[in-house]
Amino acid sequence: MDIHPSQNNPEVHAFFDRATNTASYVVVDPNTKACAVIDSVMDYEPNGAAISFESADRIIAFIREHSLTPKWVLETHAHADHLSAAPYIQRELGGKIGIGKEIVTVQNVFGKVFNAGTEFQRDGSQFDRLFEDGDEFTLGALAVKVIHTPGHTPADVTYLIGDAAFVGDTLFMQDYGTARCDFPGGSADDMYRSIQKLFTLPDETRVFVGHDYLPVGRTEYRWETTIGEEKRGNIQVREGVSSEEFAKKRNERDATLGMPRLIIPSIQVNIQAGKLPEPEANGTTYLKVPLNSFGKKA
Repeated sequence: MDIHPSQNNPEVHAFFDRATNTASYVVVDPNTKACAVIDSVMDYEPNGAAISFESADRIIAFIREHSLTPKWVLETHAHADHLSAAPYIQRELGGKIGIGKEIVTVQNVFGKVFNAGTEFQRDGSQFDRLFEDGDEFTLGALAVKVIHTPGHTPADVTYLIGDAAFVGDTLFMQDYGTARCDFPGGSADDMYRSIQKLFTLPDETRVFVGHDYLPVGRTEYRWETTIGEEKRGNIQVREGVSSEEFAKKRNERDATLGMPRLIIPSIQVNIQAGKLPEPEANGTTYLKVPLNSFGKKA
């Protein structure tokens, strides 16, 4: 598969959510003003179980202010650290919701964790489009290529749009490394192979990461790097690091990590394309809390 960027390159506008350390993107074809939203955030306040849409509204206001035409609302994977605002953005602006086809694997795993009934379809039908490795589609006049990059989860994909790669949680800034690989279906070996695939892209390829956690020694959040910078300087997986060395360090690091603060609400919403459960008879929407199902047992 040819995964080299085309000559037509997008404009990229980042929106950083400090509460979840998430970078969302509006990707624009400058020729047609078609745009895509990647990895949007629904605001969730866990103490009061309150949702709101300030983060998504900033994106919506930007799109309207610049008279852009939304075509896609894309997810790089089913996030465990924030709830997706994809349905809200689709309702306000339009566009198709897309994700990698291995979301069905994630749905099957977490459908069991949350004891979802037969009404929960585990076939990805909640999304408008399921992408396979190597799939191509368009964003205005721009060609988009989908690269399956599992490791963090089985469903992770990278969207290559011109000279820009949106890698989600596969790579982070080079002074932070990569995402964890200890979620169900995650694999440090898969992560290493996925990153080596990305490293075949030209060094000048822009890389837009899904999160930044402001590692010690840096005072400003960053979310853009390049393939060349990652190959030369990623502290966990730069060129010359073997798969065995990476897996050992990644697995050791993961063993010290607690579960993400919002994993319970995030996963059960995001495997349904960001859709909340239907309200019950009293008009209230409820999320489940499966006790002792994540992390260390009590």
